[in-house]
Amino acid sequence: MLIEQPLIWLAKILNGGLTNQFLMAIMVTIPVLNFGMLMGWQSPMTPLLQAADGPAGEAISDDTISWMASVTFFPPIFCGVFVGKLTDRWGRKPTTILTSLMLVISWVITIFSLKPWALITSRAVAGLACAGCYVVTPLYLKEIASDNVRGALGSLFILSQNLGYLIVYVAGDVFSFAAVLYLCTAIPVVHTLLFLVMPETPVFLVKQGKIQEARASLAWLRNSSVEDKNLEEEIQQMENEEQYARSMKKTTWKSIVQDKTTFKAFRISLNVMLSQETCGYLVVLMYAGSIFEQAAESISLTLSPNKQTIVVGAIQLLGSIVASCIVEKTGRKWLLASTSFVTGLSMLALGAWFYITGMGVWLPGWLPVLAMCLCIFADAAGYQPVPYVITSELFSFQHRGMVTSFVSSVDALSDFLQTKAYDPLLKLLGIHWVFIMFSVVCFLGTLYTVLYVPETKDRTVEEIYAILDGRQKEKRKDPENDSKILQNLIELPI
Repeated sequence: MLIEQPLIWLAKILNGGLTNQFLMAIMVTIPVLNFGMLMGWQSPMTPLLQAADGPAGEAISDDTISWMASVTFFPPIFCGVFVGKLTDRWGRKPTTILTSLMLVISWVITIFSLKPWALITSRAVAGLACAGCYVVTPLYLKEIASDNVRGALGSLFILSQNLGYLIVYVAGDVFSFAAVLYLCTAIPVVHTLLFLVMPETPVFLVKQGKIQEARASLAWLRNSSVEDKNLEEEIQQMENEEQYARSMKKTTWKSIVQDKTTFKAFRISLNVMLSQETCGYLVVLMYAGSIFEQAAESISLTLSPNKQTIVVGAIQLLGSIVASCIVEKTGRKWLLASTSFVTGLSMLALGAWFYITGMGVWLPGWLPVLAMCLCIFADAAGYQPVPYVITSELFSFQHRGMVTSFVSSVDALSDFLQTKAYDPLLKLLGIHWVFIMFSVVCFLGTLYTVLYVPETKDRTVEEIYAILDGRQKEKRKDPENDSKILQNLIELPI
């Protein structure tokens, strides 16, 4: 199936008028890619920064490195809601450009100074970009996508981030310290300039009463003319939603809490995102080097730290590609449930391996490497990207920005606490109990997904809310006929 899927994708793009949507999605996710580079940059560059004769002029302390890792997630705790309001007031496009500008400023600070205060300040500024990435990008992807590629485009969010990790890992192993910095800075600079000619989302334009601009934007995205009847139907649906929104009271948190179904959707969104963020994925990445070292003692697997990070980055990227390929086939619910379960099994295997070997019992070194790789792959193939897709599909555009910004703030708080509490938790419990604890979180997430999370694939908000209310039974829709798509591809002129 995985071999056929790229061909199916190609046929959809060529025959379905999706070229501009994929181009737009790539442009929208470039800030996320660069943020992934920023987060991954610390891994190959830390040994250089801590060297006495390194580019910083003096060795950077472990405490500074720790603050660099955690402070990035501090500003989004407070700025997430502000960015959500900015996105609804100014628009998705200006907020995306502002996100890229924050990334430019962050990299420029690092270029001009490698003093501890500058490194930490740079990461704090990047935290503002983090808030932008995690709030506006999922919104943008949702509002430009046709229903048949909504999940695939939504999963590009995590794919781009993981691609950023891999790019900076490889660049750090090949290029000089300065060259990597300039490469990382150039990407958001170029993106800021190119994105000026990209369109705003049709949904936001309708919200602003700019119907003609919305029609032109939608026509470009669907690769059709402004007179297209299907476009008129989409615009009319957006206008109806906006009129309904205006007829209601102003959207507030009180309105979300008071509406039973909307509040249920909010709880589902918050729970799946918290499960994803607290599953221990960050701990696995932090402990990857130690796992490779343990494996080297019993098998011939000696890799330099940079080579180790490249392997991890490649597995992440492969998982993200798989997620983009299969999310429209499997649906959201069962992809999330299966990958969270596999992640939990992998965590449990890692915990058991460290516990048993800690008692002096020999176990083969390839076991933790296999478990770690499976954990990273499963997490990237569904557990990380799918909650973002589900969150964007659970709400109308009146609530989407508000909920997404709040959830991103909670996620940032979770990441900040995890990165700061990692060492104390490790010393208090031991690595084996840490992994076992996180495996329980994954299994609870699996159970919650199976019992409470509705399938959102190919469904409108009204249909999803009917399921949540119990007014409509949940059943899977017929899958798309892929054989016809492949046949269309075969018949394409070469």
